[in-house]
Parts: sequence; C-alpha cells; structure tokens
Amino acid sequence: MNIRKITVKDIHELIKIGKQTFTETYSSDNTKENIVAYLENGFSIEKLKAELNDQNSEFYFAELDNQSIGYLKINLGQSQTEIKDIHALEIERIYVLKEFHGKKVGQLLYDKAIEIAQNKKVEYVWLGVWEKNPRAIRFYEKNGFVAFDKHLFQLGNEKQTDILMKLKLY
Repeated sequence: MNIRKITVKDIHELIKIGKQTFTETYSSDNTKENIVAYLENGFSIEKLKAELNDQNSEFYFAELDNQSIGYLKINLGQSQTEIKDIHALEIERIYVLKEFHGKKVGQLLYDKAIEIAQNKKVEYVWLGVWEKNPRAIRFYEKNGFVAFDKHLFQLGNEKQTDILMKLKLY
C-alpha cells in the first residue's frame, strides 16, 4: 500500500473517491436529497480545485495496485474549518472505500496525518466526527483522541451534530 500526495491533476480521481466514500458512509442514515445536495457542493471541481491550491490544506491518496482506496485531508492555520489555531492541525477527512474497511487503510492515513503534525510541531490534532458514526468514534478513541466539544454540520436541509475530538502531541 502506498500513500501519495494529491495534486490538482488528480482532481477527477479525488471527486470520484470522495463521492463514493461519502455516499457509502452516510447514505443509510440520510435522505437521498441531502446526500446529493452535499455531493454537488462539497465535491465540485471549483471547490476541490480551490482546496487543492490552498497552501494550508493537503490531500493524500491511499493506493493499492495503483488504485485509490481511500484519502486524507488535513488543514493548518486559517484553512481549518473551526478552531483556526496556528498550533493545531485538523484532520478534516479520512475516508476509505467500504470494501477496504478493517484492512488498516484508515490507520495508515491517520498515521500520515500524525507524521505531518509532528513534523510541523503542532501542539495538538483535532477533528469533527458525526455522532452517529460509532465506528469512526471508536477508531479515534483507540488512537488517543478525547471529545472536547460539539458543533453543527449542515447536510442538505438537516443539521447534524459532530463531536469535536482532540489529541495533544506536546
């Protein structure tokens, strides 16, 4: 398995895996209309191109046999979605294709995020995870994260609650 930084030339592959993994993760607990609305906005070429060109955001593919099977998005500084602390790194997304769940792909992407955080010498890593995603919550707790707050996430016409979690590094 290989972890590779994503560039603008990978945008169509990122859109494809982004839409597929989001749908696999959230479609069973949300309306089709809300999923479609989010996918159209969250994975548009314009939005992803801006994010890929943002010097404070980075994306990485997990690849197996030259196929993308998951991806990571991290944010620093003012590109963080909530806290915007220069001493922090946000893991905005770790998504893995459903057929590769339980095969340590998420752990490899997570390890890459922690490696970057340590190299940048940030004090802590934080993230938001949907309260109805117990698998992800357990994953982050297993890796030492603790809940510290909540925030609302708009999915289509529905407000959902994300648990904010933090891991102190220094």
